[in-house]
Amino acid sequence: MTTGETALDFPYLSLALWLPLLVGLPVIVLARSRGAIALGALAASLVQAAIAILVTVRFDHNASGYQFVEAAEWIPALGISYKLGVDGVSILMVLLTGVLGPLVVGAAWLTIHKREREFFAALVVLQTAMLGVFVTLDFILFYVFWEMALIPMYLMIGVWGHERRIYATVKFFLYTFAGSVLMLVAILAIRLTTGTFDIEAIPAEMAGAPLVLQRWVFAAFFLAFAIKVPMFPFHTWLPDAHVEAPTAGSMVLAGVLLKMGAYGFLRFLLPMTPAAVDETRGLLVALSLAAIIYGALVALVQPDLKKLVAYSSVSHMGFVTLGIFTASQTGMDGAIIQMLSHGVISPALFFAVGVVYERAHTRRIDDLGGLAPRMPLYAAIFGFFMLASLGLPLLSGFVGEFLVLVGAFGYDTAVGVLAALGVILAAAYMLWMYQRVVLGRLRNQSLAAIPDANRLEIATFAGLGVLVVWVGIFPDTFVRLLGTATAGLAGQP
Repeated sequence: MTTGETALDFPYLSLALWLPLLVGLPVIVLARSRGAIALGALAASLVQAAIAILVTVRFDHNASGYQFVEAAEWIPALGISYKLGVDGVSILMVLLTGVLGPLVVGAAWLTIHKREREFFAALVVLQTAMLGVFVTLDFILFYVFWEMALIPMYLMIGVWGHERRIYATVKFFLYTFAGSVLMLVAILAIRLTTGTFDIEAIPAEMAGAPLVLQRWVFAAFFLAFAIKVPMFPFHTWLPDAHVEAPTAGSMVLAGVLLKMGAYGFLRFLLPMTPAAVDETRGLLVALSLAAIIYGALVALVQPDLKKLVAYSSVSHMGFVTLGIFTASQTGMDGAIIQMLSHGVISPALFFAVGVVYERAHTRRIDDLGGLAPRMPLYAAIFGFFMLASLGLPLLSGFVGEFLVLVGAFGYDTAVGVLAALGVILAAAYMLWMYQRVVLGRLRNQSLAAIPDANRLEIATFAGLGVLVVWVGIFPDTFVRLLGTATAGLAGQP
């Protein structure tokens, strides 16, 4: 047992992984009404959320290494094990995955009107796969969950998407699967070099690996994770996937799936290929800046409300990768807090778009306007999350971006200035979008009697808003969970 590992007193992580799938999925399949199907999915997600919160509360932020470790032989002849655990890098992603689940179920109840059984079944499988990515400590098991997440997301876009869903689905699959295949080859190369699939043991084993191997493994992992984030210029699949996906699909895609790529950088790239990262750090920082500025500029000119939010995700995830690759503990802390913050704010914005689309059947900004007098509650809620997205102090978006900017200025003043430009552009496109969609005169008379947000919609927004406020006002609650993990990645004692 390594330093900081907790003895296994209860299989929390296994229960969070498998109980929703083994209990919730049969309920969904056997249920006879739409309400029972949704309640089965909600119960499964609530169980996972409760365990995720419990694990986060019990996590010892003063300890180093992995906690809540579970290990058992799976395929001993090949050295493959069933090993789970969490550390400071993964604990907030476990919390995010768990908390977002019930809220996505609520959004799906409001916006999915066909083949509900299949959609909720896919959602439960996806929740299991995403959580598995963050808690797995065996490379093969990690790869299983990584690929497992691809299938339900593929179906969500392809079956429940909009007019160009097949194009978006194929593009999404080809991009992500290509990166995954290269990652599998790299995993096998690591196994041949180190003799193990144990994620906990591999960094020390790779430290003495030849530089040429580190470079090759870095290239394979980088492509897989950069596509998933997505980093510029590997981002082109994301706007199409978001625009064509149903609202609940966009929420889970923006909320958790994108974070899997950034998590891969932190879990694998930095500790396993440090020499290759150092060689390419300038390029990685440049690509992050390109994502921040390019995503913001393209968002500024988007006529489609959902596509604007999609490109804002490209920009905000650029802050995440910038914080990771500037190599300071403050930058990495900011990157992970930004992952948590974006994982709540972006789903809220996509849900806000979905609320209007369900009523107006359009996402074109020019077709909207003047909603505030008719939807005052909605206007206030949308405005809250809009301000959180552009980084208003005391809300979560400010905390992550501020820490990343501190790390960026510590790395290089010019990098910090360019990153700060992204914050200014975010304010420009968000405020202009809000003015055109919610304020001003009513341009579309068919929306004169549009109803305000209902109680279930408000409850979903409220669940997302709690974390936005909590992170914004009490950031140390979450930052302190990262301390020993990010200090180790930054090379600090």
